Amino acid sequence: MELRTVSATVKMPATAFTGDVYMTPIQQGTGPSRLTVALVRFAPGAHTNWHSHAVGQTLHVTEGVALVGTRDGAVVRARAGDTVVCPPGEEHWHGAAADTFMSHLAMLEAGPDGGDPTTWLEPVAGDRYEAANRR
Repeated sequence: MELRTVSATVKMPATAFTGDVYMTPIQQGTGPSRLTVALVRFAPGAHTNWHSHAVGQTLHVTEGVALVGTRDGAVVRARAGDTVVCPPGEEHWHGAAADTFMSHLAMLEAGPDGGDPTTWLEPVAGDRYEAANRR
């Protein structure tokens, strides 16, 4: 057994996020585990760029209202206690609704080669984010 103290929180880069987003690492797997877990906090209106994960991603909302959108226009509105599972390779985005802070645990695995499990893509168009908030 090992006790790990809280890691430093870092502001996430504008190259992959719109608005103010902060991440606190919780677990970074080292062989044989490939599990990565982080607490991610989004200010109202903040969200990720489009992205995908080689082995998928699980988001467990701990506070506020999360929006999770896919390329086909589907949007899931998740609240504290809800969990959203994004399958491997699915291009999606996620973030806070426009009027509330949102936090979630982001859980994902590195691919078998140990490389970066996330492929970052372009920002979400403003009108698409706004439409997701109206649902």
